[in-house]
Amino acid sequence: MPNIKTILVTGATGQLGQSIKSLENDYPAYQFVFARREQLDLSDNQNIAHFFQQNTFDLIINCAAYTAVDKAESEAELADQVNHLAVKKLAEIAKQQQTKLIHISTDYVFNGQQYRPYIETDKVQPKGVYGLSKLIGEQVLLESMPNNALIIRTSWLYSESGNNFVKTMLKLGRERDAVNVIFDQVGTPTYAYDLAQAIMAIASSDLFDHTDFTSDVYHYSNEGVCSWYDFAKAIFEFSNIQCDVSPIETKDYPTAATRPHYSLLNKAKIKQTYDMPIPYWKDSLQQCLNALQEKE
Repeated sequence: MPNIKTILVTGATGQLGQSIKSLENDYPAYQFVFARREQLDLSDNQNIAHFFQQNTFDLIINCAAYTAVDKAESEAELADQVNHLAVKKLAEIAKQQQTKLIHISTDYVFNGQQYRPYIETDKVQPKGVYGLSKLIGEQVLLESMPNNALIIRTSWLYSESGNNFVKTMLKLGRERDAVNVIFDQVGTPTYAYDLAQAIMAIASSDLFDHTDFTSDVYHYSNEGVCSWYDFAKAIFEFSNIQCDVSPIETKDYPTAATRPHYSLLNKAKIKQTYDMPIPYWKDSLQQCLNALQEKE
């Protein structure tokens, strides 16, 4: 019997955690532990320490995060604890226990003011508390774990589960005749299932699994580009929902946190390093909507 490796997935109830769970049977060489907040509470460093006194793993996939972008502006301490201090703690434990770590980060580490897709080494300059907490989390992770950690920045995550733009639009589209959607923020939606597949492809690759490597940052989103307005139009079109979508500017929809106007991620590095095909955003949206229909 080959040695079965253990993988801890934090944030088990989130969109990405659930998407990884749906792939569990595709990876019989791994034993997965999906930790919910009741078992592993990233808002409590003592709880984290206690959890790892009882458990060790070959790999930690950290999908847990404080992601309430607007709320973070008034809950800076909690956002910092989960997105920075807990990540530092996880990294220190992973290094000590010789565990590899894959950590999920965000396009919000950038200011959104450039006009070509962001590469991993572009200047970071978050515009809000959430982005800043995620950036500091990245920095302490790389400091604490110079080897055997990967950071994957992603954008506009959605799936069949949890709260996300796709589900919000489906709900509004069925309740209303018309909606206003921002058209001057541009990026790429990312289907959590595709990101989960990418993470597991990396985790099971020889490059990652059987070697020690220098810790690094990668970008992953679906292929293509759209605004939130384009995204909403596609959701209604694919779902045969009759609802008028009017484009509005960011200034017409004030929020507590400032969002990047342009957050397109360049995926060349992850594609080349891991020989990874990436699906086009509209194809993945169709797949998600089909899965939601089956669920209903």
